[in-house]
Amino acid sequence: MRMRDDDVLAAVRDLAPALRERAAETEVLRRLPDDTVKELGETGFFRLLQPRAYGGLAADPAVFYAAVQEIARACGSTGWVASVMGVHPWHVALFGPRAQQEVWGRDPKTRIASSYAPTGEVTAVDGGFRISGRWHFSAGCHHAQWVLLGGLVTDDEGRPVDMRTFLIPRSDYRIDEVWDTVGLRGTGSNDVVVERAFVPEHRTLGYGPMAALACPGHEVNAEPLYRMPYAAVFTTSISTAIVGIAEGAYASYIEATRQRFRVSYGQKVAEDPFAQVRIARAASDIDACRLQLTRNIADLFAVARRGEGIPMSLRARARRDQVLATERAINAVDLLMENAGGTPMRRDGSVLQRAWRDMHAGRGQAANDVERALVLFGKDALGIGIQDPML
Repeated sequence: MRMRDDDVLAAVRDLAPALRERAAETEVLRRLPDDTVKELGETGFFRLLQPRAYGGLAADPAVFYAAVQEIARACGSTGWVASVMGVHPWHVALFGPRAQQEVWGRDPKTRIASSYAPTGEVTAVDGGFRISGRWHFSAGCHHAQWVLLGGLVTDDEGRPVDMRTFLIPRSDYRIDEVWDTVGLRGTGSNDVVVERAFVPEHRTLGYGPMAALACPGHEVNAEPLYRMPYAAVFTTSISTAIVGIAEGAYASYIEATRQRFRVSYGQKVAEDPFAQVRIARAASDIDACRLQLTRNIADLFAVARRGEGIPMSLRARARRDQVLATERAINAVDLLMENAGGTPMRRDGSVLQRAWRDMHAGRGQAANDVERALVLFGKDALGIGIQDPML
């Protein structure tokens, strides 16, 4: 019997306690345990946004984001890797049929990593491109057989004329172990190094076609899921993971606060009205983050299902709420951390401390550039035309 979207979500929820138990181990390893990746695969999670033509579910994106939240609530690093690697099948589905066949033809369970910042050198050659360089922050790269790398295509005078994503097999790159950070320690976001690899034209995809919702993959993947804007789908993945981490932090804080006694005031912290106010504020902000992200994805998917173009006002709203979700979730956990006492600061850590570190590390992701995204919304609201690859 074919697996349904809800079956995957239920399986992810069943797996969450095991992910929570492995959170400390994941930090020590500085990458996801192999068992974690294997078990996530068995839930069907990585198939949610994969095309049906290659055994995927082409699921309602709301199910994917709900699953990411469940995973991130249990373990921040696992949630981060799941959010990023889970969205890559959606991206590969936008490439032409030949590229998709090369990735999934032999093994539909093939996983893909990424590093989208265009830090390498790209040279146009007959039939494609020659690329070299070092790409940073490739979450979960040890568990992938392909990687998506960003690069700038330049003219004869070295001026950028196009930004593309290059799809490269594991045989054409190496991984340098450099990931040793304060937060998101378990993501294994190491460097990907490429030395003069040839990438054929059909394994590249420009940001222009993605923004215009006119990609070669649409020839074979007609599901509405693939008619949604890249910027919204990808950036919402990032913020959803952060909101999920915040939900886990909140639950941990509530559990600990019920037992805490503040000697200096001679009372249980649970009886402190100021602590109660912080709880209310944090809970409301986290709820608002989740609800706005959910609403925007539902609205985008509804437009795609009707076969209509995605209006710029909706794209700008999705980016506005996405960056503010990250900001609000972090502020909510900061509020709780300030009132958590000294125990979370011990070197052996705690769920709350780990979440706090993970969220601040995730804040640095390019998708969370708050001011840049808010300017776009403001311009659109005022009737000023906007063009941006992250819309």
